[in-house]
Amino acid sequence: VNMVSVHTLLEPLLMANTPDLFDLPGHVIRRLHQQSSSVFQDRTRAAGFDVTSVQFAALSILGNEPELDQAGLAKRIAYDRATIGGVIKRLEQKGWVSRHPDDVDRRAIKVSLTSQGRAALEELTPIVLALQSDIMPNLSTAERSSLVELMRRALNAG
Repeated sequence: VNMVSVHTLLEPLLMANTPDLFDLPGHVIRRLHQQSSSVFQDRTRAAGFDVTSVQFAALSILGNEPELDQAGLAKRIAYDRATIGGVIKRLEQKGWVSRHPDDVDRRAIKVSLTSQGRAALEELTPIVLALQSDIMPNLSTAERSSLVELMRRALNAG
């Protein structure tokens, strides 16, 4: 028996044991992330903003914690310390943040919102809050709240 015919004979058995992708949490999470990113980009672009969800997260944290260092910002948004510099650089190019050395630890770089950044955050926040229900439009408010709570528990985030 050659290998092609063995594979042909076994294929139906292998396929019978293949799970439906939508039964796999990883697949469903990936699809929801795609949906979330698409809705976020569509709504923020429609409002005239060129901003990613990671950039918004950084602005939001800086709005609540002014003068945060880059490492602290990376930790707060669960982003890689090695790549947070690129996010900050793009925000700096937009005029939304400024960077300067920490007065105490000269190796650390502090990041602050500029007045333009605060204005952008104030304009973006209601847009981002409004689009949340559109990420999962087939769920009720209570179902979305339950799902968020379960996802937070899965991440040990509270």
